[in-house]
Parts: sequence; structure tokens; C-alpha cells
Amino acid sequence: MKKLLFITPELPYPPQSGGKVKSMKLVHALAERYRVTFASPLKLDDSGHLASFEDVSPCDKHLHAPVDVPRSVGNLAASYLQRKPLNVRRTLDEGLQQRIADIAGEHDIIVLDHYEVFPYLPHDYRGLVIYHAHNAYFKIWERYASLPGNPAMRVAAWLEATRVRRYETSVARRADLVFAAPNDARELVATGVDPQKIHDTYHLGDDSQLDLPELCYEDSRKKLMYVGFLGWEPNIQGLLWFIEEVWPHLLCKHPDLQFDIVGKNPDKRLKTAVAPHQGITLTGYVPDLQTVYRESRISVAPLLFGSGMKVKVLDAMARGMPIVTTSVGAEGIEAENGRHLLVEDDPVRMAERIEHLLDNPELWNKLQTASRELVHQQYTWRRLFSEMHRTIDQGLRDCAISSPVSRASAVPNAG
Repeated sequence: MKKLLFITPELPYPPQSGGKVKSMKLVHALAERYRVTFASPLKLDDSGHLASFEDVSPCDKHLHAPVDVPRSVGNLAASYLQRKPLNVRRTLDEGLQQRIADIAGEHDIIVLDHYEVFPYLPHDYRGLVIYHAHNAYFKIWERYASLPGNPAMRVAAWLEATRVRRYETSVARRADLVFAAPNDARELVATGVDPQKIHDTYHLGDDSQLDLPELCYEDSRKKLMYVGFLGWEPNIQGLLWFIEEVWPHLLCKHPDLQFDIVGKNPDKRLKTAVAPHQGITLTGYVPDLQTVYRESRISVAPLLFGSGMKVKVLDAMARGMPIVTTSVGAEGIEAENGRHLLVEDDPVRMAERIEHLLDNPELWNKLQTASRELVHQQYTWRRLFSEMHRTIDQGLRDCAISSPVSRASAVPNAG
């Protein structure tokens, strides 16, 4: 059995965010075919979850090192001196880098899960290099820079977008295979990455929900729901916009409407925004979302910027919970507005579409049926990993007959 080294920027456990769910699912799928060594720095509270992760991990070996490089002006300045994006600096541990270099040559494949781990790829590695791009992260920075706000923050975000764009492009060019969501793949191709090496992947949700019985409109309450990590800036900004711009319009006609915001680590700005509204509840982390789904009538995903496919959207679709989102929230999903979900970027019109759906069981049932069918047909883990395995098999064959020297290159400067 061939050996694979999987390098990711944080412990994907507990799998409470879309990125961690995808990484954990991918590790399990790869371990069915390869002997996997798992490597990652430990950030924030990762060390506290390490034992639990290793209990459920299918990997043969684990390499870890604690990394504590907070986001700060000082670290941002240091990242410019190092000519690396901030998140790359925040992910790198030289000790872990050396431990990986010592064993890399024993592995047939190295998977770089996120662009931040590129420095862990040894310069002289000759095996198959796979870049698993969770997002086109430079697009997140670009979109954040375009939002109204502090001019200094906008300039800083634009500069970081430029640096991340260069770095992500360099990672994709060095890799032999790149897996990215279709919308992110287009962004990488636009930067000059060879489209022949890019293959589709998706950030999928909990497709086991397809096996659950259908939700019933009649059993739901007049309640909206939102699920997501509440310390992630795109989620924070989207919810602040929804609370400030959409919620007041909804209350005009539906003063009894409720809104449950589900997720861990809510940002202080969210707590402040929610405080004046009796109908909005920050529930914290909920272990079993099915209670939330059964009580709610509509899921909302008001994202203003981001990249990749949104797990919160696909999760709602798989469960048959009608969802109202923005064009950013729907991107990458082959869904039709008005058939599988409702998409609206204008706050007044978004409120109108939510109001219409609240009192329209016929539309509610139509969206439920169509969304579940779409997920079943196109967005299941089994289908995704079957296609990825075939692509990797071909990559190994191509790697065996190509010149290893021509494929190896140094880690780039991306300042």
C-alpha cells in the first residue's frame, strides 16, 4: 500500500466548520487506499482535542507542534519582512517543518490541505504533490476590501489579497494536481495556473441527512435559523448586515418572528448587535441540529464575501430546509434561483422573499423537494471521493513516467 502525507494548518477536530468537515472526510477517504501520516500545527484549543482526534483518526502516524502566532500588527509587519502572507506565518513551525522534511521522502504522495502549509513541502520532494484548495482565499480578501468601513483596514485587506493571490498561484503551479471548487478553479486559471491540472472538488455538508424523513411546514414555527462558526469574519459581516438591514423590514410585518443564530465563539460585535432584539437568540454550539431544523421554517445564509462552496447552504438543502441566501452564498452550486433556493442581494428584496416564503407552504415544499434532489444527484461524498480517487490514480501514473527534477521547485517568496 502506498504512503501519503497529509498536511493541514489546524486540527480538523471537532469537525464543527465546513473546512474541518471536509478535511476530516478527506482523511478518512484517503486512509481507505493509502497509509496516511497526518501532520498539522496545533492552534488555539487544538491541543485539548488532540487525544480525541487521534482516537477517531484512521492515520498510521501523527505529527504535531503547538503554534501560537496571533493576528496582530507586529505579526503582520513580520510577515512582510518574511515575504509571506500573514496566515502562512501563523501556521509555520520550524521544528515541525524539519520533522516533515525528515520523513517526506518515504511517502508517495503529499497532500497540501490549504495554501498556508506550502512551506512544509520540502524543496527536493519528488513524489506526487496534491494541492487541496479549500477556497480562493485572495477573493475573500478582495471582497472584504471592497466593503464600506475603515479605510486603513480596506487598504490592508487589499494588500493582503495581492500577497495571498501570488502565494496561492505559486502553490497551484508547483502542485501536480489541484482540487478546487468550480468557481475557485476559474479564479486560479485566471491567475495563470494550467487548467489541465485542476479538478473539481466540493465543500459538502452532512449528506446523511438525505436519509432522514422530510421536514413538515406545518410542524415548523415562525422562526429563521442560521448555522456557522461565529468567529469567522465573512459570517460576522453577513450577520451584522442581515440584522441591521434585513431584520427591521421583516419585523414590520412579522413582529413575532424569531431568529436562532447557531454557532460557537460569537464575536463581540454580534453580541452587541443582537442585544436590542428580543426575537434573536445566539444559541451557542448545538450538538444535534435536527431540533433546530424541525423548529425552524427558513434557513438564511447572508454572506457578503467569501469563496468556495458554502457548507451551510448545502446542509440546509440536504435536509430539505428552504434557504434564502446571497449570490456569494450560492456561488459554486449548480442551483437555480427560485427552484432550489432563493437568492437575493438587496436587503429589502431579501426581506420580501423571506416574508413570501414564511406564509407559502406550496413554495416551501417545492424548494424542499428540488433542493434534496439536487444534493442527491450531484453533491454526495461517495460521488466526490470516487472521482478524486480516479484522478489521483492517474496522477500517480503520470508522476511515475515524468521527470522528478522538472516538478520540484523552491517555496516562493510572495511578499
